[in-house]
Amino acid sequence: MAVQPYLFFNGRCEEALAFYKERLGATIEMMMRFRENPDAGVMEHMKINPESVMHASLRIGDAMIMCSDGMGSDGKTNFQGFSLALDVATEAEADRVFEALARDGQIQMPIGKTFFSPRFGCVADKFGVSWMVMVPQEM
Repeated sequence: MAVQPYLFFNGRCEEALAFYKERLGATIEMMMRFRENPDAGVMEHMKINPESVMHASLRIGDAMIMCSDGMGSDGKTNFQGFSLALDVATEAEADRVFEALARDGQIQMPIGKTFFSPRFGCVADKFGVSWMVMVPQEM
């Protein structure tokens, strides 16, 4: 069994994919637009931009994140009640990734040393997705 996050970007999915590719080195493994859906009847009663992203798979390190524009495209997202935890190998990498996500975003907790990590910080990126960036503590 596996649990995978599925993020809905409400019309900004393609922008988000490019953002994570540039800032985190993510790999876009798959992307399908609504117009490419093999079940043509699905869109008959929906008011969806056919160019919107129906489904995409994004790999960040060993993790797979699925994402879509969803059924609406008002440009508003509501990412509340969770954070994506991003473990990196070094303090320098933590600083780089944190800064990359913070640009045009909002720092929730500045990155620094904690009792459980030599480098830990919380940031919401420009889409409102919360990230916890950390270097695992050596035992």
